[in-house]
Amino acid sequence: MAFASFDANRSAGPMTDINMVPLIDVLLVLLVIFIVTAPLLTHAVKLDLPQVSSQPHLPKPDAINFAIDAQGARFWNGAPISREQAAERFVAEAVKQPQPEVHLRADDGVAYRHVAQTLADASRAGLTKLGFVSEPVGTAAAPTGSAAAPAAAPRP
Repeated sequence: MAFASFDANRSAGPMTDINMVPLIDVLLVLLVIFIVTAPLLTHAVKLDLPQVSSQPHLPKPDAINFAIDAQGARFWNGAPISREQAAERFVAEAVKQPQPEVHLRADDGVAYRHVAQTLADASRAGLTKLGFVSEPVGTAAAPTGSAAAPAAAPRP
């Protein structure tokens, strides 16, 4: 800061220092104005909103259990069906929203052409959710068309 001096040699030149006190005063006044007016600019309405804990309900797609036994016979959810009937049902199921899932269970000894024909029929109908179901090693397979009984845990 510049202070007055009684030195005659020094008083002849112009004062080159900037007086910071008025600048700081103006900045402090602006800061106080913004602090006071900022809460007034928010137009919030106080509401007590209800608490909701539900999830959106999305319909679960149906599952079609399609099985092929060792002789090549086809089963739709446990009921015997021909290839032509299965193709017609695939077309009918493909237009549903959401599309059902096709769970394909094929016997270990079935010729692959039966599985390939079934996959081609389902794909031609427009079904996109196809899955293969297999049994883990060491478990007995349930007969086609019946519900599998839960396996008993081995005793130690």
